[in-house]
Amino acid sequence: MMVLLQPLPPPTTQFSSSKSLQIHFHTHYTKTITFSNSSSSPSLVHNDDLEELLHILPSDLHHNLLNQTNRPQLLEVILDLGRFPEARYLGQHGGQCIRNTEVTVKELEYAQEAVGEFGRDNRAGIEGTLHRISAIRSRKGGIVGLTCRVGRAISGQIDMVYDLLQYGKSILFVGRPGVGKTTVMREIARVLSDEFHKRVVVVDTSNEIGGDGNIPHAAIGGARRMQVPEPSMQHRVMVEAVENHMPEVIIVDEIGTEAEAHACRSIAERGVILIGTAHGQQLDNIMKNPTLSDLIGGIETVTLGDAEARARNCQKTILERKAPPTFDFLIEMRDMHYWLTHQTDKSVDMLLRGKSPQVEVRRRDLKGKVVIEKSKAYDKCQF
Repeated sequence: MMVLLQPLPPPTTQFSSSKSLQIHFHTHYTKTITFSNSSSSPSLVHNDDLEELLHILPSDLHHNLLNQTNRPQLLEVILDLGRFPEARYLGQHGGQCIRNTEVTVKELEYAQEAVGEFGRDNRAGIEGTLHRISAIRSRKGGIVGLTCRVGRAISGQIDMVYDLLQYGKSILFVGRPGVGKTTVMREIARVLSDEFHKRVVVVDTSNEIGGDGNIPHAAIGGARRMQVPEPSMQHRVMVEAVENHMPEVIIVDEIGTEAEAHACRSIAERGVILIGTAHGQQLDNIMKNPTLSDLIGGIETVTLGDAEARARNCQKTILERKAPPTFDFLIEMRDMHYWLTHQTDKSVDMLLRGKSPQVEVRRRDLKGKVVIEKSKAYDKCQF
């Protein structure tokens, strides 16, 4: 059983009468704080329903993968017409050939029939699981390749961010594909709904968070799930969720369009907490992306007067943050067990001035315990 952490706010955390959060990362405050789930080394609990995914594969691949010793690290299986099938594993570069005969049309057709209908985004799932199957099509529309991605419900990852959830602030996660952003979304949905007793609605565009089928996967706990008919409608469903279902928290994966960024701001201005992920690996990627920069407050060009420019010792034309950020915190997931936490407004302002902001480093040590290092210079956190 996972024992929940009690929050340990830093000595310089202050709450005003209006409940707005002010956190100051002083350069001299570099104390390391260690959290653990129990007296023994904490462990992450994986539930992958792997056999359900393997059933759509040819029988020889099914048995081969099922008996692999590194089965818990299986990330995805690649089936491309006329090529050898490959398995890709976490922590390994490239794919591992799992058969010395090529994938045939019949094998792809068998997998397609087992999965069922693909959506307009060429994605499908297996009902009752978190697995995702993505199709590659020919010019004529036929399926010539499949990416069968393993979806896992991982319990125990929440301790990396549990203390931040208690502030009741919006959090944006960024990171490379496959680092575990969607997995974290699931557990946050469960904890906020079941343990914080919040009204949580998950806006699930490709059924990646709540799994395929009309009944959401148990991994999201008591959170409600709204499915999205097609990706271009995600922003509409986000607003509909707020207008019709009175959520306290909205969880949305893969924010990637200007309409979705504007929907996020509209939702945040209504006092609803947002937990989301966005396309990008670091804060700098979001700042330079004109489509998504509104998530961190937007950036505009400002012309200073002569006196102000001299006082700041800078050019007369500078870049500044345009508005308060939609997300109070931004977390860079450099790795599943190595995160950098930004207080968004302060980090954006510092970066626009050409300075390195102070961040929190959240990581697991060799014993699996979560260690939080405060007030670390951002430019010293290269992973």
